Amino acid sequence: MEQKIRRDRNMGDNLRRLRADARISQEKLCVKLQQSGCDIGRSTYAKYEAGELNIRASVIIALKKIYHCSYDNFFEGLDNSEESLSEKSLK
Repeated sequence: MEQKIRRDRNMGDNLRRLRADARISQEKLCVKLQQSGCDIGRSTYAKYEAGELNIRASVIIALKKIYHCSYDNFFEGLDNSEESLSEKSLK
């Protein structure tokens, strides 16, 4: 039996924006993550940004420290998608 995978909201755009704002490549970011104890390769991180893979909480915690930002920066705009979905289902 084939299982359908429901896409959830992803924070890929926010991850990409934070990295671009920090002016750091995926490769260099992964080195920093590895130094923080997160064993993440560039291809895995690229999947986080593309929304193909859900990011682990431990990686978000490490990124927060690297970027010196708030957790809100990772979830920015995601609740707007929920409002849009609710409005569409009511129509």
